[in-house]
Amino acid sequence: MSTMKANLEVLPRGVQVTLALGLVALVAFPFAGTDFYTQMVTRMMIMAIFAMSLDLLQGVTGLVSLGHAAYFGLAGYALAFLMPQGEAVSLWWTLPVAVLASGLAALIIGFFVVRTHGIYFIMVTMAFAQMVFFLFFDNKVLGGSDGLYINFKPDTTLFGWMPFDLDNKRTLYYFTLAVMLVVYAFLRRLLWSPFGRALAGIRVNEHRMRAMGFGTFRYKLTAFTLARALAGLAGYLWGTQTGYINPELMGFHMSAHAIMMVILGGMGNFAGAIVGAFAFEYLLHVFKDLPQVGSVNLGKHWQLWMGLFIVLLVTFAPRGILGLVERFGKSRGASDE
Repeated sequence: MSTMKANLEVLPRGVQVTLALGLVALVAFPFAGTDFYTQMVTRMMIMAIFAMSLDLLQGVTGLVSLGHAAYFGLAGYALAFLMPQGEAVSLWWTLPVAVLASGLAALIIGFFVVRTHGIYFIMVTMAFAQMVFFLFFDNKVLGGSDGLYINFKPDTTLFGWMPFDLDNKRTLYYFTLAVMLVVYAFLRRLLWSPFGRALAGIRVNEHRMRAMGFGTFRYKLTAFTLARALAGLAGYLWGTQTGYINPELMGFHMSAHAIMMVILGGMGNFAGAIVGAFAFEYLLHVFKDLPQVGSVNLGKHWQLWMGLFIVLLVTFAPRGILGLVERFGKSRGASDE
């Protein structure tokens, strides 16, 4: 029960201060950073939404999935198919349609997947994801291995009035920031709701929850569908920003990256997923830019350094980066006393 209690407790003061400072930095960043770094941080925020969607499954419900990226890619492809070659389409209907496409696919697949448990659940999620990957990879009608281009940003015009223009990099940045904050607020509220408490209970002891009369299959299927739909939201934003979508975004490595983000930041409270996504993307650039030493190109082997970093973090800080911040805050409070 301690795990469930930890997930539902209010974030420690030190963590709240850290997150508040991070939010201030994000709001001010476009005025200090170049267009390149503004786009890079926009990508980080998109990946933060993606990581939060996985945290709902992995950190809250206890369902470890190796196929999460398939639904990320599905929404991106939905945007590509909905966008004609010669004109932009409206954000206001393509966004819900793309998210609904990911959610509907998750509902259908989840009806079969959620009936499995443990290692079988992990393997079946990966199997379905690989089926989706090869469906797009081997099918020229769906873009094949080359993927599809998205030539225009979605149009935000509403009744003849354009409230904002996503072609502007700074506007897209703040739109993504707003979406990330809305998703975080929604998931934190969900965590404290009866539904969220039931999911936390399933994570701790599903058999006991079933004995208490909870329909655990229904709860898990809902969480599975919602998490995948939010992953689709991130995929839509990815397609909007990059203007390109390909099957590699649906592959196993993308799902593995999301898992590492959640572990890196700390599982179960969604703030950790945001921190983990930013940390992972930043470390990705750091490790890829490592210099060549003699005949060894250190940057070429960035996966090795990232893996070592994750192993060390899990060994010495199993609650992730936010756990370290919390521990540091407690140690400072004790020393002040």
